Amino acid sequence: MVLPKHMRLKGHRCFDFIYKEGSRFYSSSMVLRVTDANKKPQVKGKQSKTRPSIKCAISISNKVSKKSVTRNKLRRLFHHHLSFRLSNISLDNDTWAFISLKPSCLKNPESILLKECDKLLTKAGITK
Repeated sequence: MVLPKHMRLKGHRCFDFIYKEGSRFYSSSMVLRVTDANKKPQVKGKQSKTRPSIKCAISISNKVSKKSVTRNKLRRLFHHHLSFRLSNISLDNDTWAFISLKPSCLKNPESILLKECDKLLTKAGITK
């Protein structure tokens, strides 16, 4: 299962905004940046009135793994996990989240990485 298109974050302006304005939460294997959504960078056409949601992006540099197959596998794993965890959450306003994996993340098994992700989401106040 893949995140619906409305739950993925795209565009360099969005990432620039998150880097400038976002709150950072650290763990040994990743960094989570969270901010309230800035509507300006993603405006394409009319804005529809929908319930507030969270949009996510994942960054895995080639320092994590030189093999794109490994990086894409991790990216799919995290997007699947986030779609499962964030599907039933109700928020007050639109939120953007950006996860950057550190090179040391490959030392941990996938289950521990997902638990770290859950801890960071809880620390950021997104999940309970």
